[in-house]
Amino acid sequence: MKECQAILKSDDHTSRSSTNSLFTIRTVRYGECQKNQAANVGGYAVDGCREFIPCADEGSNGALTCAACGCHRNFHRREVETEIVVRRSMENGQQ
Repeated sequence: MKECQAILKSDDHTSRSSTNSLFTIRTVRYGECQKNQAANVGGYAVDGCREFIPCADEGSNGALTCAACGCHRNFHRREVETEIVVRRSMENGQQ
């Protein structure tokens, strides 16, 4: 499952004829399950679930439960990719 978040920052103090916009795009992916299934007997064993698959649509009760292993999303490894994009716009419509 992937989630995307975009953050926009504007820098207007550089020049009156141009505007710099800085976009930070974060993509979040939840990988393999790391829940220790044998913790109650003092061992260590994971179930082999390779990727978080939500049981239901985003915003509903089942969105945080994995359809493959039944664990909460917090047991899955969180991988974040960050991309920074700078866009310079001129007042007369040029970029």
